[in-house]
Amino acid sequence: MAFAQAGGLLHPEALRPVPVSPSQNGISPAAFVDPTARLEPDVLVEPMAVIGADVEIGEGSRNGAGTVIGAGVRIGRGCTIAAGATIQSADRQLSSSTTARVVRSFGYAPGPAGMLKIVQIGRVIIQDNVEIGANTTIDRGTMDDTVIGEGTKIDNLVQIGHNVRIGRHCGIVAQVGIAGSTKIGDGVMIGGACGVNGHVTIGDGAQIAAMSGVLSDVPPGERYGGIPARPMKDFLKDVAAALSRPKTASRGNE
Repeated sequence: MAFAQAGGLLHPEALRPVPVSPSQNGISPAAFVDPTARLEPDVLVEPMAVIGADVEIGEGSRNGAGTVIGAGVRIGRGCTIAAGATIQSADRQLSSSTTARVVRSFGYAPGPAGMLKIVQIGRVIIQDNVEIGANTTIDRGTMDDTVIGEGTKIDNLVQIGHNVRIGRHCGIVAQVGIAGSTKIGDGVMIGGACGVNGHVTIGDGAQIAAMSGVLSDVPPGERYGGIPARPMKDFLKDVAAALSRPKTASRGNE
């Protein structure tokens, strides 16, 4: 914690992307801003950014070079949308977050002629002080909202399905996949490359070891690991037992 605090004081520019080449008034002449968009004071729009119709952007927010902010998106104050990011469709909300990647939802039903698209009309709500890494995707809700809680940090290459609700101050490492309608409590830590089944609940303060497969609910405060994920002491016992088994001779040595 002390190292993080000292680093922030010595290198504040490393905590937020540095603007590429803003014009004097904050909106680059090489950017497109729809006439119906409403931008509060001190909003930065970098070259080649596109701000769509009826967009609202709060004071002090930054839109990096090449960002695309789709029609009807609402961005709160003090947000940073990193270069190349895309936020699309109406009813998207960001509030004092950092970078974001928000796209469609994956929802289909099998029919006699093939897969039928299920409408996805919910929102994505990203609360204050959330950080979302590169190439992470967050699906909008089907009917309800997808919610990322305050202070949660999400690494690169994470997939979050529709209607997922993630609590406050969680940590989700790269390559995690969270299926739809899962509920994750406050302070949950999920290690890299985990898969989380849909419609499960992970309780407050739980920790999931890297490369685990969560198939059912995880109680609050527990440490789980393995495939399927189970209490850590049970998982480690199983691993120790597997390693202690005598190795069978291969056919070539018989």
